[in-house]
Amino acid sequence: MIQLINLGIQFGGKILFRDVSLNLTLGRRYGIVGANGSGKTTLLKLISGELEPSEGEIRISTNLRIGLLKQNQFKYENDALMDVVLMGRGSLWKLLKEKRELEARVRLTQQEGSRLAELEHKLSAQNAYNAEGQAAILLKGLGLQQLQLTQPMSTLSGGYKLRVLIAQCLFSAPDILLLDEPNNHLDIYSIAWLGEYLKEFKGIVLVVSHDQYFLDRISTHIIDIDYETIKIYPGDYTTFLKDKQRDEEQKRLEIERLEKKRQELRAFYERFRAKATKARQAVSRKKQMDRMADIIIKRSSRQQPHFSFTIKRSSGQQVLEVAELQKYYGDLRVLAGLSFVVNRGDRIAVIGPNGVGKSTLIKILVGALEADGGSLKWGHECDIGYLPQNHREMIGSGTTVYDWLYAHTPAEKIPTLRAVLGQVLFSADDIYKSGDILSGGEAARLIFAKLLINQHNVLVLDEPTNHLDLEAIGALEKDLLRFPGTLIFVSHNRCFLNRLATGILELRFDGYSFYPGNYDDFLAREQQDYLERDIKTRIKQKTDKNSLTSEADRSKQLIRERRTLFKELSRIGQKIVQSEERIAGIEHRIREVEALFAESDIYAAERQAEFQQTYQEYQMLKNGLEAEIHQWENKHAENERLENRIAEIDAQLEC
Repeated sequence: MIQLINLGIQFGGKILFRDVSLNLTLGRRYGIVGANGSGKTTLLKLISGELEPSEGEIRISTNLRIGLLKQNQFKYENDALMDVVLMGRGSLWKLLKEKRELEARVRLTQQEGSRLAELEHKLSAQNAYNAEGQAAILLKGLGLQQLQLTQPMSTLSGGYKLRVLIAQCLFSAPDILLLDEPNNHLDIYSIAWLGEYLKEFKGIVLVVSHDQYFLDRISTHIIDIDYETIKIYPGDYTTFLKDKQRDEEQKRLEIERLEKKRQELRAFYERFRAKATKARQAVSRKKQMDRMADIIIKRSSRQQPHFSFTIKRSSGQQVLEVAELQKYYGDLRVLAGLSFVVNRGDRIAVIGPNGVGKSTLIKILVGALEADGGSLKWGHECDIGYLPQNHREMIGSGTTVYDWLYAHTPAEKIPTLRAVLGQVLFSADDIYKSGDILSGGEAARLIFAKLLINQHNVLVLDEPTNHLDLEAIGALEKDLLRFPGTLIFVSHNRCFLNRLATGILELRFDGYSFYPGNYDDFLAREQQDYLERDIKTRIKQKTDKNSLTSEADRSKQLIRERRTLFKELSRIGQKIVQSEERIAGIEHRIREVEALFAESDIYAAERQAEFQQTYQEYQMLKNGLEAEIHQWENKHAENERLENRIAEIDAQLEC
């Protein structure tokens, strides 16, 4: 259990919350919501011990371990992905690191040999030899491939680095999970995987998220930070909204009652204070007014920005034509033969797994990248506004909010700039804030301010809801629905894209599809939900229509393919059996050597030659086992692929 006792924190004169007393219990998953700057991340830092409260205390049972999702994606640039995850268990990683250092030496002293044997026993007690398998399962669930696990973190994008840190947090086997916006930069597969993982977690989960659908899926309770306090609501986010609306109405009525009472007391006092017959009553009213002056009416910290998008002029009817677009990174084909048309007024959502090329496509459309083939043609009078996924690409450093906006809209008058900045919630003081210290949400709102002033008739937005709070997402959604121009956007926010999209461009690793309608329409056609299905990349089997001139020819071709696949399946099966026998033999010999290392006399001076020879054999055995297991995994993956294809052929033949 986590106990918050009279908890409060403030920074300078700004009170985030105070006098908070709550109990957070095992088996519950708490979604944390509130306006940007209300104290959501601060609450997590208080619980983790990174921050000290201004008042009160937090009590956590001493036997409970805390896992905190860290946002320091660039801390582990030179470390392998697998190692970063293993670091989640500090004691285990310390032993592994020391063992690797000893194993890297050509010769070991008697003392070092004894220490190595001791490390082997300690690692075995911590189930270390299953640790890499557990870490691999987490990484693969979050969309990382087997070949990437030994590569350094520097090879990954920021979004994928965050996934590794999520895996690190989960691998630490905590009793309390503290996750700050974990689904930022995750694709729909990984969001779904994480949601399922959290629903099975037996401890306490506290998650800050701005994704309504995700909160609905995982939350048993909602922690609301508002009115300088914290309140727990039972149920998911949708239930919370109804309860919150009821509370808001009660708060509004209470504020109106207090204001009306003050006015009545003031009016009575002003009217009768000079009359002797009413002097006593007037003095009484004055005392009541004085007491009410001490009552501070706390108002909600929630604010909605206003994104009132307008256009200078309309575009032509056909806004964009893309034909046979191709893009390569070295030998890796990212986009191949992509063709589609966008008309005026369309709102096209681009969806698909991370790494499939969504941001690459967006950058090609706005001219930030060049295509390697095909063509794209913007229509008549198209004026394009762009929001990148990485806001730092556009804002840079060494400037203030106001100076950056002025530099991009020099023709606008100062009152207009200030008005638009206020519209997106930059106060009079905030406009002089350095761009280097802007939060993700503030950076996004600043770029939106530029788009509002420039009045583009085409908006191209890459993950526009990342870092925005729920109020800002709701406001953006409503204003984009009223936008009279054309919208092309990437989003993994289920509710946002479902309400906005008039068309879905689905990118896959084997191609693409274009669907009219919103996400629900897409699901109706596909008969399965990205957020409900097994977390595997969806591959549609292609059919060569020219080669299948008839149903009979098609059946013959499938039968021939099945026969070939079955022979290959039999061959792979034999290799798997042989591989398993070799693995068993190597593991048996490793146990024998480890038993020998457990004997103290092996390290005696007169047996040093024997020890060094045995140690070299041990190293070769370990390396050989790792290579053999890798081959076994590849054979199993190939076996599974063949079995799946045979099952597909059988289903097609039955039809």
